Amino acid sequence: MNDNNNNKMQRGLKNRHIQMIALGTSIGTGLFYGSAPTIKLVGPGIIAAYALAGIFIFCIMRMVGEMSVKEPVSGSYVYFANKYLSRFAGYLSGWNYWFQYLLVCFAELSAIGIYVNFWFPDVPQWITVLICIIIITTINLISVKTFGEAEFWASLIKIVAICAMIVFGLYLIFTTMGPFPDNFSNLWKNGGFFPNGAWGFAQALTIVMFSFGGTELVGIAAGEAENPEKTLPRAINEILVRILIFYIGTMFVLMTLAPWNEVGMNGSPFVQIFSNIGIPAAANILNLVVIIAALSVYNSSLYSTSRILYNLAKDGNAPKIFGSLSRRGIPMVGILVSSGLSLFLVILTYILPEKVFMYLMTSIVAALIICWSTITITHMKFRLKFIKENRLDELHFKTFLFPYTNYFCILFLLAIVVIMFLMGSDMIISLGALVVWVIFIYITYIFKKKK
Repeated sequence: MNDNNNNKMQRGLKNRHIQMIALGTSIGTGLFYGSAPTIKLVGPGIIAAYALAGIFIFCIMRMVGEMSVKEPVSGSYVYFANKYLSRFAGYLSGWNYWFQYLLVCFAELSAIGIYVNFWFPDVPQWITVLICIIIITTINLISVKTFGEAEFWASLIKIVAICAMIVFGLYLIFTTMGPFPDNFSNLWKNGGFFPNGAWGFAQALTIVMFSFGGTELVGIAAGEAENPEKTLPRAINEILVRILIFYIGTMFVLMTLAPWNEVGMNGSPFVQIFSNIGIPAAANILNLVVIIAALSVYNSSLYSTSRILYNLAKDGNAPKIFGSLSRRGIPMVGILVSSGLSLFLVILTYILPEKVFMYLMTSIVAALIICWSTITITHMKFRLKFIKENRLDELHFKTFLFPYTNYFCILFLLAIVVIMFLMGSDMIISLGALVVWVIFIYITYIFKKKK
């Protein structure tokens, strides 16, 4: 590695890389692994849960986009929180985001271990985890273009698989399930569209939010994107369409093909669709897809953690060594440290093999609340500054309905916190851990200021 400060991050992410990163980062374990338990909570109403959460995420992404198009820097909203809110806001959001994506690394690696055991039940999960860490770390260390290529092809595989599932599902709906509208009756019979009432819908929202974690990575990648003024708006504007197709479309097909209380009872709901059209290798095909999906999210998460550490170091909020770059413009130290900490998952998997994924998921949702809250408040300060200085004409990708979209996002996040608190022990533990984490970050910030 070269510590020469003249080294700069390379704008090696092309338009197709940015498009696939925007599309693929939120398609992972949350959709493939978490859909069945979410359906049990809310039934066909999961379609509405994804729709509401999708509107929220689109609002958040427009805020990230407005700031990132004006200032396309590596670090995204952490940089903006530091600049437009306060030094502590940047410090908190940066370390929280790093911690959040470290947890995502843990969650995806944990899921990969489970998926590989489907084929090789005698292989210890720690071996699978170690191999994945070595492969993905190597990809990230080569160059940002290598990362972009890996993410492009992994995301493409995920997208093709989901599109195939939707197409085959629609084929089954319109060819084997009787005349219209009876072929859609599974959407409203067996207890109605919301069989578990409003509370079931509310609980499902907390799990659905986990599925959308990662969409803000587009902003993180802005500092290494070619022509970000054009690529970022296009990627962000298409997010809503993608949510409609990939999440709502998928759930619509699943809820229509079978009664909601039977989906996922005999294996993955995705396997059921491929099995029903006579593909005997359905389980193996899906298992390969979900492994690629989880590897893809781990790849993008490792990328995120290293760039956040780099940005924290540049702002004086992390040791200077994290701000050094290799000859190819790669924050090598951040990658190696985040990758090394991923090994901690081996211990967690050994201690809590049955519950580790659920604990990680709830902790990630709690961390996401800080992330999205910071984005919302930072954007308000950002926009008000430009309004006060009469510089709105400098913003070429404005958030719509300001400030009402910000108010909507804040109220939505407050509602998620209340729901998590009312859900009981596991969620309360996660919220409690989050409070302890914020206090710890504040204490370290105070000590840093005294130096």
